[in-house]
Amino acid sequence: MSLPVQVGIIGGGYAGFAAAVTLARGGARVFLYESSRTLGGRARVVEKDEHRLDNGQHILLGAYEETLRMLRLVGVKPGVLETRRLALVYPGLCSLKAAALPAPLHLAVGLLTAKGLDWSDKRAMARLMSHLKKLRFRVEPDRSVAELLAETGQTERLSRLIWEPLCVAALNTPVASASAQVFANVLRDSLAASASASDLLIPKVDLSELFPVPASRWLAMRGHQVRTTEAIASIQWDEDGKGYRLDGDPWQNLHDHVVIATAPYHAVPLLQSVPALAPLAAQVAALKHEPIVTAWLAFDGPVHFPEPMIGLAGGYGQWAFDRAALGGPEGLVSVVISARGAHQEISREALEIALLEELQGALGRLPALKWSQIITEKRATFACTPGLVRPTTNTAEPRVWLAGDYVASDYPATLESAVRSGIVAARSILKRCGLKEAGFLDL
Repeated sequence: MSLPVQVGIIGGGYAGFAAAVTLARGGARVFLYESSRTLGGRARVVEKDEHRLDNGQHILLGAYEETLRMLRLVGVKPGVLETRRLALVYPGLCSLKAAALPAPLHLAVGLLTAKGLDWSDKRAMARLMSHLKKLRFRVEPDRSVAELLAETGQTERLSRLIWEPLCVAALNTPVASASAQVFANVLRDSLAASASASDLLIPKVDLSELFPVPASRWLAMRGHQVRTTEAIASIQWDEDGKGYRLDGDPWQNLHDHVVIATAPYHAVPLLQSVPALAPLAAQVAALKHEPIVTAWLAFDGPVHFPEPMIGLAGGYGQWAFDRAALGGPEGLVSVVISARGAHQEISREALEIALLEELQGALGRLPALKWSQIITEKRATFACTPGLVRPTTNTAEPRVWLAGDYVASDYPATLESAVRSGIVAARSILKRCGLKEAGFLDL
């Protein structure tokens, strides 16, 4: 009887665990290595005194089919996600809410009844969506989102309150340098798809507990290995064993395949350790990155939001979240600033004061601030620019694979693109080994 195919996965984020679960379902034996004590990669929990906070606020969409499927597979209950119809609310300025109707009426009626947008704004929004549908959401040649908005006659107000915030939230890249094609893909699979595809799914648990921790338990119950605080320095081919050994693995396991599922800047030295992958290492190293800042603000009393998520306009903050409405403690608020911008030029203290003023301007008088924490992920995502050529899952080394939100796909750097990349890598390995992923009821 032949031994099962053994796969080493480097990286315990969403891509790594999606690959691990898929491989395990196909009969492979999995060893996953994470350098940190905390699972989740760049979507993880961090600790502030006795509090557990996400390193960044993430929102899932109903269109995230593979992420939602993965959550179901590892036993995550649907109730951990707060499901809300699309609502873009700027208190006192604008309110656009999808109607409880089938597509495309959900968006059409929502647009017709939107508050704070005049008829020129509404016609412009309909014009952009109609333009993209006519092009079958292909923007050729690819150009910036700012150019696409100008070409389709979008109003200043609509661009400022709807399109630009959506672009920066989805692509984490300023509109002047963001890919119109990738933005069109996002609109195609959310606003222009089924009514449920545009639903906002906001996690009630931290990002580590949402998927990586349940996936780790699921794997352990089936005899697979997840090792934390195991930093892998390089990938070495073992001629005698005809497989790969990982420098940093104290057990020196021999792997038939290796999946590199780290952040791109951590993938570079691993790729450089494999001679055939030097050109790929250079391509990954050339990717530019954008930051995400999340300010956690804990108030001494309730903060009253009209929706769990609201937009902030005219300052540094972009989106604010009422964590109390999502199962968190009373008075806890998170404010997100995506991509580079003027906020990087001021001190943390000045930024905190500015965000408090912006929140008060949107919500009215606030309770006293008890504590705060500003978390900056300096290289949160790759810069999603026009015409960017992203690396593929397969590499020049036939049994070394890439997975991560930066790997080539229709989507920007999101949890869904990370999960999909892991699934693609795993299914490619299973196919090459003559294995097949089990059906849901086969587990």
